[in-house]
Amino acid sequence: MKIGNSDSPQPLATTTLVTSQPATPEPKAGAASNAPPDASAQVAISSTATALLQGTQSTTATNADFDAEKVARVASSISEGTFKPNPEAIADKLIANAQELLNKASSA
Repeated sequence: MKIGNSDSPQPLATTTLVTSQPATPEPKAGAASNAPPDASAQVAISSTATALLQGTQSTTATNADFDAEKVARVASSISEGTFKPNPEAIADKLIANAQELLNKASSA
């Protein structure tokens, strides 16, 4: 099980808005704008962000590492106050996950 996996991908990179027309001034306060959005606007996503998104989507869609019984045991331990986390194991997993992401990003 990897730390930080979720069903909905989080924003991974800054996107750039590219338009083919010069910027238009903001409408004055109180003025209603009924103009349609600029159809020529494009969003560019970096290759790193694309690779990370593809990796996130493929692992969450077929995540066979989920153990509902283990989750129930841990939740029970937490509610009873008997859960004792292992900081070294948590740190090791965080470092391993960071290294994996860096390796994916550098190979993309």
